[in-house]
Amino acid sequence: MDESGFSQRPSVRRTWAPEGRTPVLKHHFNWKRLHAIGAVVCQPEGTNAQGLPRLQPGSVKQEDILAWLSALHDRVPGSLVVLWDGLAAHHSKVVHAYGQENAAWLAMHRLPAYAPELNPVEYLWSVLKGKDVANMCADTISQIESKLHQAAERVEREAIAQGFLRASGLYATKTSAATTPTESH
Repeated sequence: MDESGFSQRPSVRRTWAPEGRTPVLKHHFNWKRLHAIGAVVCQPEGTNAQGLPRLQPGSVKQEDILAWLSALHDRVPGSLVVLWDGLAAHHSKVVHAYGQENAAWLAMHRLPAYAPELNPVEYLWSVLKGKDVANMCADTISQIESKLHQAAERVEREAIAQGFLRASGLYATKTSAATTPTESH
């Protein structure tokens, strides 16, 4: 689980253009932001991965995290193991109490500090920002929201979230798991 933000200010990426015609991005000096909470969920063995972003206008606070955890529990049957970074809202007294009250289905673990590459959701944010909304000069925040919903559908349709798990190292590929020795030396 992780949080991110998207804004009307374009995320500038390299692109192609006819020779001698440099692309120009025009955007407003003032821009609005859209915040996101997201998770990459999968089965315990790492199969059936899905990227699940949730967009909201305001910054992410502990109340939003509680609402997200509850919504995630409603959507994903069974127990949840949540891995997240050191954001203060993740470790607030209110979130900690919620975790204790729901320990029957919820386990929360902190990822190591300064290790975003271990969090599969970081790869989701990277794909959304680097491909789907890259170079997008939106006039309204709702245009970005619409584009992000389309992007989330694309990620699900193309089964890209499985690659996020592999890239994070949380799950080995089937070929590497089969060739890994079972004894430690």
